[in-house]
Amino acid sequence: MTVGTLTQRAVALAGGTLLALSPLTAQAATPSQPEPQPTLAAKGATLVDDTSGNTLFAKDADTARPIASTAKIMAASVVLDTTGVDLERQVPVQQEYRDYVTQHGSSTADLQTGDKVTVRQLLYATLLPSGADAAYALADTFGSGATSAERTTSFIAKMNTKAGELHLPHTEFTSFDGGGADSSTPTELAELAQHAMKNDTFRTIVKTKEYKGEAPAANGRTRYYTWTNTNQLLGSYDGVIGIKTGTTTPAGDCLVFAATRNGKTLVGTLLNSTDRYADAAKLLDYGFGSSTAKSMKLRALPTHAQRD
Repeated sequence: MTVGTLTQRAVALAGGTLLALSPLTAQAATPSQPEPQPTLAAKGATLVDDTSGNTLFAKDADTARPIASTAKIMAASVVLDTTGVDLERQVPVQQEYRDYVTQHGSSTADLQTGDKVTVRQLLYATLLPSGADAAYALADTFGSGATSAERTTSFIAKMNTKAGELHLPHTEFTSFDGGGADSSTPTELAELAQHAMKNDTFRTIVKTKEYKGEAPAANGRTRYYTWTNTNQLLGSYDGVIGIKTGTTTPAGDCLVFAATRNGKTLVGTLLNSTDRYADAAKLLDYGFGSSTAKSMKLRALPTHAQRD
């Protein structure tokens, strides 16, 4: 056998070996299957990558539904977006703010009539214990008109104007606290949350588990307030930085949430869920590629804390 023939046979054998290996090589190069999307209890939901703006998950995300107290995100945004807003401005607490809570059975910050609380404190009181009395105070302070009815109507109009500016055509507000027929879609509510989270003060407030502060009382003494954040996802799921709960009979349990891990921020919304915190943990696991939802233990709220 000549050298040339041996060379040809060697090449043929090598080629055969390569051919035999190539199916295995192709199999190893096949990309892994994507994680299955989570099954949620919520009727409407979305999850968005805050940096890219890409929607990672959507369930009936463009259907408008009642949003309960998550409407207070917009109330806070209207205040914080006000040009030259003075967060240390003192606002006297009116009896009608307390009466509103009683009449509507709303969650409350238990503001005491005659106390002078700052705008900053009112934002904490609105967003942590979801105080309708505090939301009323903000609307009465930042609306226009001769009477509180005119001012609150004006403030609600500002909320709707802001929705238009943010290009949220399916978002509508009929109250300053989410106690009316306020509605939005999961998609638009996430867009509102992304806008709100651009404000440093808003971000600081909604990631706070508990606020303690004091205010001049009507009797000349000092009133001490403690407000606990109703969002139990805070302190329960690693990386959560807010945002707001909401519950009414028409809306069911709602939640707007955000979390950051390894420089990646996700923003999500859940409307009408029977298990909103488990839903949120499932979505965040899906977005982060983690598996901590099953072992999550919810942060317990003090017995005196508001539920929303």
